[in-house]
Amino acid sequence: MRTGSDIAVVGGGLVGSALAFGLATRGATVTLFDPDADDLHASVGNFGLVWVQSKGIGAPAYADLSRRSAAAWDAFAADIAERSGENPAYERCGGVKIALSETELAALDDTVRRLHNQGAGDVEVISREALVERVPSVGPEAVGGAWCPADGHADPLATHLALRAALLGTGRARVVRRRVDDVTPEGGGFVLTAQGERFAAGQVVLTAGLGTTALAAELGLDVPLKPQRGQILVTEKLPHFLDPACFIVRQTNQGSVLIGDSKEDVGYDRGTTTEVGGAIAARAVRMFPRLAGVRVVRQWGALRVMSPDGLPIYAQSEAHPGAMALSCHSGVTLAAAHAGEVAEAVLAETLAERYPAFSPRRFAEVPA
Repeated sequence: MRTGSDIAVVGGGLVGSALAFGLATRGATVTLFDPDADDLHASVGNFGLVWVQSKGIGAPAYADLSRRSAAAWDAFAADIAERSGENPAYERCGGVKIALSETELAALDDTVRRLHNQGAGDVEVISREALVERVPSVGPEAVGGAWCPADGHADPLATHLALRAALLGTGRARVVRRRVDDVTPEGGGFVLTAQGERFAAGQVVLTAGLGTTALAAELGLDVPLKPQRGQILVTEKLPHFLDPACFIVRQTNQGSVLIGDSKEDVGYDRGTTTEVGGAIAARAVRMFPRLAGVRVVRQWGALRVMSPDGLPIYAQSEAHPGAMALSCHSGVTLAAAHAGEVAEAVLAETLAERYPAFSPRRFAEVPA
């Protein structure tokens, strides 16, 4: 059996890497399991928004966590960049949702009113004139939108690289390129079997995305998750034309444009379709006519990790103290929180106490 660590983190996507980094910088020794052949990584298909303006409607705890994480992103990005030498390309540039009809604008207005009732006073509905002032390149069909100065965006792959390098740079972590097949409580800690090899840890946190559910059941945790496919188009590099983060169109720091807003229930199929690609491209051109005729260099499909209500699941085992699970579909937005306050809660084993709204118990509760 391999020498043990304080904490084993099972799953090396953005959620697991951010958590492992936060744990290591707080003094814990960490083993991060991240198999090379993990084709279910949601991180590789992430759009890259650090987004708060429409998060947590009717779920204040999620809205508040998203805002705390977004507020921590400047310091988080600077820290991992300094430690790793990798630039996560984060900008808190404000974010806009564009309405292409009066009906869409009315729906945005209703959403913003509900957000104001939850205390999100910085989200506002803006007229076409105000939209053009913030986004001069917007097309003539845009009638207005919703604006939030707290929104921004980052490069998910660069963030992942920076996190991994920063984690290893702490000297308190190792990455094991093996798939964990079994987690067994043993001797007050846990033994993880990873493709025939055994590893010991005092605590274990499952952050394996869609692979979490089966492993969690072994530890007395119910983590119901399902895949939701999203497709993204990537264009050739273009001259800079888009300053703020836009909900379905994002220009990267390298000039390419990411386009995507599809939500498809197709099981574990990560394929792409011309129908969805055409639909999201057509809407993007209506928003920004300059995209007409631009060459698409790549299209991909990736699987979001979705709970039944779309909120994170932060689970802590009562049957096996020290066993926890984290799951969410907002790995970029919540990365700073996972490396910060959530890592603190994991170390203190107060995850359930600190985040009761994200307990999987909510799925068993039936309203009267």
